[in-house]
Parts: sequence; structure tokens; C-alpha cells
Amino acid sequence: MPNKILPEITLKAVILGILLSVILAGANAYLGLFAGMTVSASIPAAVISMGVLRLFRNTNILENNIVQTAASAGESLAAGVIFTIPALILMNYWGEFGFDQYWTITGIAATGGLIGVLFTIPLRRALILEEKLQFPEGIATAEVLRSGESGASGLKYLVQASITGAVLKIGAEAMNLWGGILTGASRIGNTFASFQLNLSPALISVGYIVGLNIAVLVFAGGVIGRWIALPILAPSFIDQVPPEALAEAGDAVNWLHNNVIKYIGVGSMIVGGLWALINLRGSLFKGIKSGFDVYKKGKSGEPVIIDRKDKDIPMKWVGIALLVSIVPIFAIYLTVVHNVWITAFMAIIMLIAGFVFSAVASYMAGLVGSSNNPISGVTIATVLSSSILLFILYKGGVDVGPAAAIFIGAVVCCAAAIGGDNLQDLKTGHIVGATPYKQQIMQAVGVISSAFVMMPVLWMLHQRYGIGTDAHLSPEMQGHVLEAPQASLMANIANGVFNQDLPWGLIGIGAFIAVMIIIVDKMLEFRGSAFRTPVLAVAVGLYLPFHLATPIFIGGLINYFASGKVVPKGEEDINQNGLLFASGLITGEALIGILLAVPLMLNELYDWNIPAEFTIFEDAPWDAWPGFILLIGVCYWLYSIAKKKSA
Repeated sequence: MPNKILPEITLKAVILGILLSVILAGANAYLGLFAGMTVSASIPAAVISMGVLRLFRNTNILENNIVQTAASAGESLAAGVIFTIPALILMNYWGEFGFDQYWTITGIAATGGLIGVLFTIPLRRALILEEKLQFPEGIATAEVLRSGESGASGLKYLVQASITGAVLKIGAEAMNLWGGILTGASRIGNTFASFQLNLSPALISVGYIVGLNIAVLVFAGGVIGRWIALPILAPSFIDQVPPEALAEAGDAVNWLHNNVIKYIGVGSMIVGGLWALINLRGSLFKGIKSGFDVYKKGKSGEPVIIDRKDKDIPMKWVGIALLVSIVPIFAIYLTVVHNVWITAFMAIIMLIAGFVFSAVASYMAGLVGSSNNPISGVTIATVLSSSILLFILYKGGVDVGPAAAIFIGAVVCCAAAIGGDNLQDLKTGHIVGATPYKQQIMQAVGVISSAFVMMPVLWMLHQRYGIGTDAHLSPEMQGHVLEAPQASLMANIANGVFNQDLPWGLIGIGAFIAVMIIIVDKMLEFRGSAFRTPVLAVAVGLYLPFHLATPIFIGGLINYFASGKVVPKGEEDINQNGLLFASGLITGEALIGILLAVPLMLNELYDWNIPAEFTIFEDAPWDAWPGFILLIGVCYWLYSIAKKKSA
């Protein structure tokens, strides 16, 4: 009821919201660096909130909504950070994530996220009330909140899965009871055949959540790269493979993927990012125009709507906050380029791109949801265009130009990620009767609280696993590298523009593949097919190592056999218990992955001598087969839960 006053921003809701935003930010950072994909945390956060706040005497639906609003801001900000910031390590601008970079990373994350919140405030009325966009995850979260009583049973599945994911992570990695990847490769003349399956339950869960359509496309990208392109191109590049890699077929396959196939993925992702912008040009201009129309109405002195459900943060304060946000961004950029005029240029580019792409992300979230939002595509476009402009300004200088482009992309990526998430949460609030400006305040709280932990999380993950490379690790610590596909791509693009050494032939092959996929997608659209082929999903599969694409495909199959639907309409169309179980597997594995790096941080900070490993075996005695058997059990468990009717 619009005029009924219920407590929203309460002390217990704020504390729980901050705690969940920090936890889910860390979990999503691990998942994004590992798998190249992130998932929405709104529904798990809502269920956890209902389970925890039920322990208090007085609680209500709007408090739970405030908690999930702050929590989802944390996981969205993590996506913006991990898609870009690790590129600074991969391009050797930073040697590692030292604590002297703490305020730089925190400033980029916090300011970029807050800009995303501010830019989307004028879009709320346009996209939610006037356009009436669906915002599927927002609707799903509202249904979970309104169901209320199902929270306890849903929390049970979340906890069970979290414990399962944690135990399997400890067994495979910390105790080394079994290998993490089931793999086989053989050399056939001057080419290679191979198959790989990562035994991570989190990747199965990613496939389940995104559904069979996207999972098939990611796997198809892997098939194109590993089973078609690599065997064809291997004879042309085999002379370049180092002798130590040629000694083992699996090592040779990995080298060819990292040095050949990945650039085909780069070409596909560049075309996919540009196509996302071209395809959305009408929606983009409509979203921007709606934002300006709302602002003009406010300036014209038209009667102010007093309905509590329509109260946003006033545009005056939005404008002031945006002006203030320029100060830290300008200061950070100045430390990179040491040139006031170029720094000013970077800040202007960042503001324009941030507003444009926040509008794009918000509109796309309304159509396909936050989990399927092409954030990496718009960031690719930002980094590529910024690199070209900075290359012209620097007249070919390569010392700081690539890093400057990444800094621009990082702020824009954080803003776009938060923009889509913000509108998704405001849709939930609109359905359940929340006050928009209170949600916008909690979005800011979630952004700031999670921004403070992003650098320590990146530091621990880099020290424990290696991000993009494990060359800095001791031999016993190697083998679990986090691929960081988007960040690697950003580094390749920025360095390639300034060094003028991008392998344009391979990139052209990827671009051609992307064009063919776009043509197929348009044909499917013309026929009215529910199954579509968004090019970025295939491009991600091309870029990822094949062992990551296979479990995502298996997860998609589980979704299909449990639901009978190739293309779910959105998260509201996925079995709620199955969604919570899958989210729990991700959360449990990710949190243990971060906790395993805590001893490294304590050793670094306090010169303690805590063992970083507590392995039982130096080498996994049964290779990967125990993990494979356990994974089959997890898959069946997920399938059986997903088949049950939700409460």
C-alpha cells in the first residue's frame, strides 16, 4: 500500500546488507575471474535476508528488499572491477596488487559504482513506469520477497549447497585428494585432438542459471576454437610452440589456445561489443532522451508527485554528487598520465561513456536481466575507442597509454554494471511498494562497502592462484590459475593498439565468425524463433579454455531436462529451489577459494609462517576420477531439486 509507512532502512537491515554485499562481491569476483561470467545475487540475498531477519521480532518485506538492494550492488560492482582492473597486472603496469594500490582500486570501484547509481536515477521513471520494461530478475526477486514463507525452505537448499561446494573445493584444491580437471590430449601429425572437463560445481551452476540457450552457445564457441580452428591452424603455428610445451600434447594444446585461439576470440568479442551498441542504438537514444525529459520536467516547475513510491533522490543532489565524483577520478587519472589536459580529456570521455553505457545497461537489464547484460561488450568498445584516441594524443607512446585506457574502461564498466543492477532492484521495489530514494541510498551503501574489500580480494586471489598467469607462483602452487578472460582481453586490446602488434589475421577470423553468428541470429529473429544466438556468448566460449565451457554446457542440460525449456523467459521462469541450490554451490566454492588465500595475507602482513597448503598427497593419487564421480552426484542432486515444485 503506497501510503502505509513501514520501516525500510533499519539498523539490522543496513548491517546485514553491508555484510552480504561484501561476501557476495568476493564470491562474484572469484567466479568472474574463474569462469568469465557472473550471476545475479538478488534472489539468494533476498532468501538469506528473510531467513536471518525472521529471527527478529519485527521485520517486514521492505526491510528484506533493502538488504537485497545493498547485497546485489556488491556483486555487480565486483563484475565491473574484475573485468578491467586485473588487466593492469597482465600488461605489467603493476607488478602485483600491492597495498599501495589500495586507494586507487577502492577509488575507481567506489566512484564508478556511485556514478552508475547517479546516472540511472533519472531513468527510473522512464524505463520502469513509462516504458514498462520487464526486468525479469527484478520481478523474480519481488515474487520471492512476496512469497515470504518459502524463505526457510529455500534457505535450507542454499546452505546445503554452500557446504557441498565448500567441501569439494577443499578436497580438490587444499587437500589435493583429486585433480581439478579431467583432460586428455593426443598429437596427430602436426595437429592435436583434446578434451577437457573442469570438475567445478560452480561452473555447473553457472550453466544451470543461464539456461541451455546460452550454455549451448558458450560450448559452441569452445567447439569452434578447440575442435575446428585449433586442428586446422596448428600446423601453421607448430614451429612457434616452445619445445618444452611440445613434449606433452596437453601443454601444446594449451599454448596454441593462449597464443592463437584467444585472438580469434578477441576478434569475435570486438565485433560482438560493437554489434551490441549498433543493435541497441534506438533503445540507447530513447533511454537518454527519457532521462533528459524527466530532468526538464523537474526544472519546469511541474507539480511534484508526492506518492512515496515515486520519490527519487532530487536531481539537484544528483548533479552535485556527479560534480564531486569528478575530483577523485581526475586525481587518479592524473597519477597515471601526469598531464592535466590529457587527464581532463580522460575524465570527459569517462563521463560521456559512463552515462551512455549506464543507459544501455539499464535498458538491457529491462529486456534480458542483469546476468545476461553485455557489460563486457560495452567495456570492450570503451577500451578500444579510448586506446585509439589516447594513441593519437600520445603519438604512439606506450608507457602509460594502455593503462590510461584501462582506467577509463574500469570506471565505465563499474558504472554500467551498477546501472543495470540499480534499475533491476528499483523494479523489485516498485512491485513490493518500496521508496525509490531509500533504495538508491542503499545502492550507494552497497557500492561503498564492497569497494573497500575489492583490493584485498584481488590480492588474495592473485597470490593464491595467479590471475591470467601463475608464473609468479612457486611450483607447488601452480595449476589453478584464474583465467580472467575479460581482463586479459582488455589488456590485449589496449597493448595491441599502442604496440601496433595485434595479430590482425587471427582477429579477422574471429570477426568473420562473429558476423556469421550475427547473420544466423537475425535469421532466427526473422523466423520468430525462441532460440537465439547472441554473438557475445559464442565469443566468450571461443576465448575461454575449453575445460570451462564443458561444465557450463552440462549445467544448461540439467536446466533443460528439469524444466523442459530451452530458453527460459528469465530467472522468474527457473525453479526457485534449483536456482538457490545452484547459487549455493557457487557461493560455497567461491568463499573457500578466497579463504584459502587468507594465510598468504597474514604471512605478508605480519611475517607469520602459516602453511598455505594442508595437502594430504603431493600428487592426486587417483588423478581427477574421484572428483568426476562426485560431480556426477552433485549434478543429480541439482537435477532432483530442480524437478521438485517450488513452495
